[in-house]
Amino acid sequence: MRLSRRVAALAVAFGTMFATVACSGSEEPGEGTKKVEVFTWWADGGEKAGLDGLVGVFKTDCADYEFLNGAVAGGAGSNAKQVLASRLQQNDPPDTFQAHAGAELSDYINDDQLEDLSAQYTEWGLTNAFPKGLIDNLTVGGKIYSVPANIHRANVLWSNKTVLAKAGITKDATTLDGFFADLDKLKAAGVAAPLALGKDWTQQMLFEALLISKLGPEKFNGLWNGSTPWTGAEMTAAINDYKRLLTYTNKDRDTFDWTDAEKLLMDGKAAYQLMGDWEAADLDAKGFKDYGWSVFPGNGNVFQWLADSFVLPKGAKNADGTKCWLKTVGSATGQAAFNQKKGSIPARTDVGTDGFPAYQQAAMADWKTATQVPSCPHGSACAQTWQGAVGSAQGKFSSDGDVAALQTALASAAAEFGPKK
Repeated sequence: MRLSRRVAALAVAFGTMFATVACSGSEEPGEGTKKVEVFTWWADGGEKAGLDGLVGVFKTDCADYEFLNGAVAGGAGSNAKQVLASRLQQNDPPDTFQAHAGAELSDYINDDQLEDLSAQYTEWGLTNAFPKGLIDNLTVGGKIYSVPANIHRANVLWSNKTVLAKAGITKDATTLDGFFADLDKLKAAGVAAPLALGKDWTQQMLFEALLISKLGPEKFNGLWNGSTPWTGAEMTAAINDYKRLLTYTNKDRDTFDWTDAEKLLMDGKAAYQLMGDWEAADLDAKGFKDYGWSVFPGNGNVFQWLADSFVLPKGAKNADGTKCWLKTVGSATGQAAFNQKKGSIPARTDVGTDGFPAYQQAAMADWKTATQVPSCPHGSACAQTWQGAVGSAQGKFSSDGDVAALQTALASAAAEFGPKK
């Protein structure tokens, strides 16, 4: 498997953790059962609750098999990816592992580490249950290698209703110019950081939402498939607008995780935060009810998606049990049980809305009709190496604001890690 130097080095550093996890995956199965080791980073909170819901369906649908939790906590998934890298290097894959659906799987596919699941998609009816746009994004060289458990939306703008009302803002902006005008109103009303922001991938998310507004969905998709250049006047203008957006954010953004930025919103020190829709579940869990949401201004009817998915690694010890797990993951019952608790929505379009909170019901409706575009920081648009290069370039830009340097760095990353013409 081709890994970045950083991930490869960390994989070695996590040798002790790898040994522990590998041992847990080799436990003797109970009498009359075969264990299926499911490797995730869903270790607590809503993620663990969602996993538990999915496991409950698996125990019913796949009674001949036993679930073995291979979760690795910490690092928002980075720790799990490092342990997984070690296991794959040692030719000791778990029976299945969690990965972001889409281009993030390209390294595993190119290294011939995943089984083709196209026949199962036909057998289980998934080609009809999932929307065509998602099927297209999951297909690589005519084959499909993963089953998405959910869909999250990335391009959502969360707001503090009280802060907006005090500034005289009563309607959600639908254009970028309107959003800038509202941010100016908030500054005039004494809000020091109208737009809460964190570090790393949170900045990439904000930049991508702005790119969708500036370029439209077709050209935005083109950034990742090679049909839209990262050079030129349109990108320069977009980066300048992004630079302007940063002037409305908290100056300590490079030290903040997304939950730190969220706290600014909850405490009334910020009015907005661009974040994926896992924020709804988090705000609800924390008891904060004074929030609103809208699609990022200028994105129109665009649904920027990311998905957690599961795969069948080559060399898995229990391939039959894994297929039963994957069938559960893709089933209407499994997706309902998982997503109601996790705060995401089903990838299937035939799951009813009963039992889902208001935000999720709205997102489920949009998922059926909106134009779908992928996300680089969450793996649906680009491979991990490309993610890293973009993240480094934007981290530097957050400090120096050099528009030309960022554009050059983004173009260089696309040339090195993007599709070859």
